[in-house]
Amino acid sequence: MASADSDDGAGTDIPLAVKILVAGGFGAGKTTMVGSVSEITPLNTEEFMTEASMGVDDLDGVEDKSTTTVALDFGRITANEQVVLYLFGTPGQGRFWFMWDELAEGALGAVVLADTRRLETCFPSVDFFERRKIPFVVAVNRFDGDCPYTVEEVRQAIDVAEEVPVILGDARDRQSSKRILLALVEHVMRLPSPAMSRGALG
Repeated sequence: MASADSDDGAGTDIPLAVKILVAGGFGAGKTTMVGSVSEITPLNTEEFMTEASMGVDDLDGVEDKSTTTVALDFGRITANEQVVLYLFGTPGQGRFWFMWDELAEGALGAVVLADTRRLETCFPSVDFFERRKIPFVVAVNRFDGDCPYTVEEVRQAIDVAEEVPVILGDARDRQSSKRILLALVEHVMRLPSPAMSRGALG
């Protein structure tokens, strides 16, 4: 936990700021998840899609989507008195992937949202975090309240290591989104030299 001196010289506890990325394919629910769990009005950079995106952004399976994130989403959730999580949602389209390296700088870990309607769209996110050795969990976003596949079927399709948690969730639901973040924190704590103490989301 970081600390700083106040004006009168007394020590003042400052919560540990933890950066977490929320990634995944175009339309997987990143903006929705950040918005559902953030305790502040989330910042988002969604813009209406125009004809310029026709033939560039893959809308197969998400034909009703009319907006797209062009930079990032940002939200905040206070885990407890000692830890505050800052959430950064990455843009999902390939033409914005050049921003990911900068967004990933200093991140504790990441949530990769997987859309079973377009499971292949989460592959670039998985590959990105694996190559950079950034801890991550895969959260299967249940848009219709159900998932036609088991967790193990999704794990095999994505081909992630056995130690990477794959969980079911609903990005629209605050409690579900909190459970996803808790799964990430617990995963990081199980790794060698964890960056956080236990009980971060207690």
